[in-house]
Amino acid sequence: MIPVILSGGSGSRLWPLSRKQFPKQFLALTGEHTLFQQTLERLVFEGMDAPIVVCNKDHRFIVNEQLSARKLDTQRILMEPFGRNTAPAVALTAMMLVNEGRDELMLVLPADHVLDDQKALQRALALATVAAERGEMVLFGVPATRPETGYGYIKSTNDSLLPEGVSRVQQFVEKPDEKRAVEFVKSGGYFWNSGMFLFRASRFLEELKKHDPDIYDTCMLTLERSQQDADTVTFDEATFACCPDNSIDYAVMEKTQRACVVPLSAGWSDVGCWASLWSVNEKDADGNVSKGDVVIQDSRNCMIHGNGKLVSVIGLDNIVVVETKDAMMIAHKDKVQGVKQMVNTLNEQGRSETQNHCEVYRPWGSYDSVDMGGRFQVKHISVKPGACLSLQMHHHRAEHWIVVSGTAEVTCDENVFLLTENQSTYIPIASVHRLRNPGKIPLEIIEVQSGSYLGEDDIERFEDIYGRSTPIERGVSVKTIAQ
Repeated sequence: MIPVILSGGSGSRLWPLSRKQFPKQFLALTGEHTLFQQTLERLVFEGMDAPIVVCNKDHRFIVNEQLSARKLDTQRILMEPFGRNTAPAVALTAMMLVNEGRDELMLVLPADHVLDDQKALQRALALATVAAERGEMVLFGVPATRPETGYGYIKSTNDSLLPEGVSRVQQFVEKPDEKRAVEFVKSGGYFWNSGMFLFRASRFLEELKKHDPDIYDTCMLTLERSQQDADTVTFDEATFACCPDNSIDYAVMEKTQRACVVPLSAGWSDVGCWASLWSVNEKDADGNVSKGDVVIQDSRNCMIHGNGKLVSVIGLDNIVVVETKDAMMIAHKDKVQGVKQMVNTLNEQGRSETQNHCEVYRPWGSYDSVDMGGRFQVKHISVKPGACLSLQMHHHRAEHWIVVSGTAEVTCDENVFLLTENQSTYIPIASVHRLRNPGKIPLEIIEVQSGSYLGEDDIERFEDIYGRSTPIERGVSVKTIAQ
């Protein structure tokens, strides 16, 4: 059995904590480790192969870093140039396996869900395996115990041809209003659609070719044109752009006659919005969930998330307050599904706060925008031991570097020299330069940029060990593009 971890989502309903370039699956929302790390760790048991991870190519360095931090293994990382929903991602994975003569069972899991009961998961997998070995398309259904309006539902029916404990999918139901959700829970026989699947690779491709041949054909061509390098596959961008955007549910599961449900009672949550995150976290005596420097007075059933500043709340009921360095979101807990629309509105306005946090992570480390004005910008830059930025040049700005801690190897035109704590240097406009950390501890510097134009597209790269090309178009916000 091969786990296929789908890690391409943006998590916009958990904005402002989740951003496009650092979405919720890479955040530690329900414990010490991230949702992505938790997903992989719960799959480490006998009989389970190392996973295949499908992610956005912009997240490849985050994926590698989080794998390394927990010493987690993968057998392949597949990189999408952009999202095309779950059906193409799974199709490309299945095609790759079949081409390699590995027609195995594929356990498809989102990277951003919570499961509390490991043993219950393994029991459900054992039952699902029996069905999948018979050629069935298994969907894991969570028994609907309360009238949730944020989940899709599945209605099931008995089928004597299926193994005991497995039922046939009778109907898929879109996210209902509250009245219909109450009716579903009362009537029984309804499950929440977990978005988790088990099927043999060739069975999925057979059903996909039958029910959505456009996705099948486009994915076949995409894989042929994709670049494979060791354990990494980069999907061909031009071909993948032609692929229809569709989910496994719509493309296959709602159309096939082989869809069945295995119950999953394992404390599942998709952590899809602030209300669901509140429900899975530990609460105080008044039902409040808080994180960070938070002081609560006379308030009940609230979710308060601080990220640096003191956040104090008084007399609130069922309210969500989320503070980050560059944004604050306040909503009634019953209205948090509207956060996604708010993100769409901000995107239409060209706001960079939906894309990146002030602190932006890069393969060499991170940078944090400290201050910005008309002709200056101040950044805190952290470079990991042994890492370096690209050899580059700016046409419109100069830079001043002050070492706070660690040792910096600086290249400035023909000169290469070392700087240590409290030393500084000046990088003139149009100088070819590079910053490297030759030491064994993180290099921390303060960078002061000054000039007539400070956009991150004012960069010409000459060498880059991470395979990044010179960015982009003039006018892109400095918060949206990394060094």
